[in-house]
Amino acid sequence: MKGMFAAVIHPRENGNGFECRVPDFPGCVTSGATLEEAYDMIEDAANLWACDIETDGRDMPGRTPYQDVPHEAEDIVQLVRVDTEAYRRLNDNRAVRKNVSLPAWMAAQAERRGINCSQVLQDALRAQLTN
Repeated sequence: MKGMFAAVIHPRENGNGFECRVPDFPGCVTSGATLEEAYDMIEDAANLWACDIETDGRDMPGRTPYQDVPHEAEDIVQLVRVDTEAYRRLNDNRAVRKNVSLPAWMAAQAERRGINCSQVLQDALRAQLTN
């Protein structure tokens, strides 16, 4: 899923950092010490939130038009890019065991040559998935 969603960045009253939320993503909140950190944190949180929704098989919420996002006068309303495919590529590197069948001669040749079949499969899949 790809899209742009509005985030609200609110300066803390004591001047010590920012609180951030994506109104269209209930519970998607974070904070940052600086404005730059706050923006990075809310973009990360929004992508993680969207990945969780996809993984659970739930429907993605609708997008509130930028001009209709509720916020206070001192808030910064900023669009954040949500790209779950790119986020997963960067962050979900867990190893998952898969059984693969190979012809016996191929498995023997690979073993003799010291070829790591898991790495070859990963490289081939990566090439296929990025085309």
